[in-house]
Amino acid sequence: MKRFLLAGLGALALTTMLGSANAADLPRRQAMPTKAPIYAAPYNWTGFYIGLNGGGGWGHSDISAPLSASVDANGGLGGGTIGYNYQTGQVVFGLEGDGDWSGLRGSSVCGATTCDIHNDWLATARGRVGYAFDRFLPYVTGGAAFGNIKTSVAGVGDTDTSRAGWTLGGGLEVAIAGPWTAKIEYLHVDLGSASTAVAGADASFHSDIARAGVNYRF
Repeated sequence: MKRFLLAGLGALALTTMLGSANAADLPRRQAMPTKAPIYAAPYNWTGFYIGLNGGGGWGHSDISAPLSASVDANGGLGGGTIGYNYQTGQVVFGLEGDGDWSGLRGSSVCGATTCDIHNDWLATARGRVGYAFDRFLPYVTGGAAFGNIKTSVAGVGDTDTSRAGWTLGGGLEVAIAGPWTAKIEYLHVDLGSASTAVAGADASFHSDIARAGVNYRF
């Protein structure tokens, strides 16, 4: 009996030792790798782009003596845009040009007759400087403006003169999806003055424009 008991204890001890050795030989379970954090690169505004724009304007014309009149003009406008941006750090430099059909028009009594002022088209060639907050780009802009000043003096005659002037304004452009951006913009435009059909009477024209647009960047 004593021999059987000693043999059983010895077998139990041997089994325990073999189990421990086998457990030590098993490879340790590897920890699951940690996923690297997803890093989104800042938006880069550099590149050429084209776009469409549209909005409205409020113009004003002062007609000198002998007509001596003041005419308010308003209406819509819309057209196309082309430009290029270059980003360094957070500063974005750009050149932009656009050409719009314009429906700004107004009329007023001038002396013993009626004067009509009409701006049919408007184009600008501007520089832009902005400061990028990733996908948001507030900017200031300014440069040359081109357009016509069309006058009509009832019972006397019409004139249509193309003029060059200046423009200054600002806006905000936002990257919305892929290469597409959207913007809102304000411009003050001064086209100087042009002669009317009445000798000595000149008509000045300036306007304030608010418009929105979408651009596609290459």
